[in-house]
Amino acid sequence: MKNNEQRYDERDLAVIRGTYQLDDGESLFFARELEHIKTRTYDVVYADLTGLTMIPISSEANPGAETITYGQYDSVGMAKIISNYADDLPRADVVGKEFTAKVKGIGTSYGYSLQDIRAARMAGKPLEQRKANAARLSNDQTVNRIAWFGDAEHGLVGLLTHPNITEYTLPADGTGSSTKFKDKTPDQVLRDLNGMVNKVISLTQGVEKPDTLLLPHEVYGDISVRRIPDTNTTILKFFLEQSPYIKNAVPCPELKGADAGEDVAVIYKRSSDKLTLEIPQPFEQLPVQQKNLEFVVPCHSRCAGVIIYYPLSLIKAAGV
Repeated sequence: MKNNEQRYDERDLAVIRGTYQLDDGESLFFARELEHIKTRTYDVVYADLTGLTMIPISSEANPGAETITYGQYDSVGMAKIISNYADDLPRADVVGKEFTAKVKGIGTSYGYSLQDIRAARMAGKPLEQRKANAARLSNDQTVNRIAWFGDAEHGLVGLLTHPNITEYTLPADGTGSSTKFKDKTPDQVLRDLNGMVNKVISLTQGVEKPDTLLLPHEVYGDISVRRIPDTNTTILKFFLEQSPYIKNAVPCPELKGADAGEDVAVIYKRSSDKLTLEIPQPFEQLPVQQKNLEFVVPCHSRCAGVIIYYPLSLIKAAGV
């Protein structure tokens, strides 16, 4: 009587053992399709991942780095009027502090079954692109969440969770003692927006000059269409036209309920000199791996969260 293995041909045995290889035609088709899919995923842009657009991205750090260390420096000392032959010159110097951010890997994957490849080749149709897009989207969503909120479990800091960002307390003088812009008059809203800007200017003695306002979508929509009485100008238009500093206002869905359920507004200088989202290794797709009857494409990136070099250049207000 034949043993179990003799009941199958070599091709069946290869499938069972997980060593089956695509034939030359299938392999060529798969390689060509996969290369096309990999290229296309880099071009996919998804809306409303504003952490990836509103925070300057830096990939300067080596992908192999486990931490990113940066220095923060300040000038100290003084000068004074002196007499001839003075020997008591005051001293000026530079002092610095070092800060370290951890780098963490982010992983996902997608794959195609043996039958997916054969069916696509037989029909003369491309492999399903949406699997690769889903992998890219899941990676970008994770990085975007880290950009805004960090990851406390892994020691990553986001823009809204940085411990040293200045906070602005909104006056509770709207309808029903509300702090929300929708419950306030145009004059009160303008006062609050200018108050945030002026606090940054005052705290830094004019060194920091914010240029960007971020708001939740509903708040942005309200002040961008609500007119100032007896004018044809909306609150937002008037603010942007009259402010000597803020020139851009952007709606960000991530700001809705971002502070213990309260909507948040952020005013900051949108510059890589002030803050960066550290991505030492952007999204990459590794060589395909065969796992039984599936061909899996591992995907990987590395992120260190947000580094804010000058915390006083940003200000946030909860309750808008």
